[in-house]
Amino acid sequence: MAKKAWAKFPHANKSFDYAGDKLEKSWSSLHAGDCEPFPDQAHVAALLKKHGKLGKAADAGKIAEALQDAWRAYHAGDFQAAYEAGTALGPLGTSVAIKAAGIHTVYLLDNPKEAEKRWEDLAGLAEEAIAALPDQANSHYRHAFALGRYSQSISIAKALSMGLAGKVKASLDKTLKLAPKHAEAHSALGIYHAEIINKVGAMIGGLTYGAKASIGEDMLNKAIKLDPKSPIAQVELANGLILLYGDKREDDAAEAYDKAAKLKPRDAMEKLDAEFAKAQLE
Repeated sequence: MAKKAWAKFPHANKSFDYAGDKLEKSWSSLHAGDCEPFPDQAHVAALLKKHGKLGKAADAGKIAEALQDAWRAYHAGDFQAAYEAGTALGPLGTSVAIKAAGIHTVYLLDNPKEAEKRWEDLAGLAEEAIAALPDQANSHYRHAFALGRYSQSISIAKALSMGLAGKVKASLDKTLKLAPKHAEAHSALGIYHAEIINKVGAMIGGLTYGAKASIGEDMLNKAIKLDPKSPIAQVELANGLILLYGDKREDDAAEAYDKAAKLKPRDAMEKLDAEFAKAQLE
């Protein structure tokens, strides 16, 4: 990925600074959506013990500190620093690297060709993480996230013809097998059903891809129950309703966007999500 400076997060906020012990104290709230384990020394040491090729057990403390700093950068909106710190740590840092680069690409990268290339690169990075850390739910979720966004960048129709939909669903299914309360994976799977039906229709979508509107809507609503303070869960519900029902559920979609816009952001990503929701209501 290019080394040039990325566009900056435009909403500086002191409340997004999780210096010192603030990160661990706020972790369960910050990561209610993705079930990311807190990267303390014990967690890193356990991963190194199980996956010896990733590093030396003696370095667990140092790696844990570096991972925590990468996540601090991510939550504060310094996405480039978080990405670079994450990739420097190899597969152990892939989760923060992909989330940082991915959120930046969604909201702050306005060059479609660059975005397509970035999603492709991130999907490759995720595949390496799956090979190295197959027991970590977010190895699979970050793959689904990156590959799903790559699919959207090349058009859903083309992605379907390439068989990418099946790969995205397989990674989401694996995520939920490892982490049943993964709210972001529930949202993503709900959008999977909605996009399939939107593009190929309910009959073909159901017969070929197992996509059903009722399942999609249920999963989108379950994400909200799992993480009710999350703007993106409401945003994805709105997006899914529009894909599935168009104008027929316009009021319900607007209500979801309105709820997202009114939630208090816990970090930089949620601020961008809330601002996106506000823009949909204008």
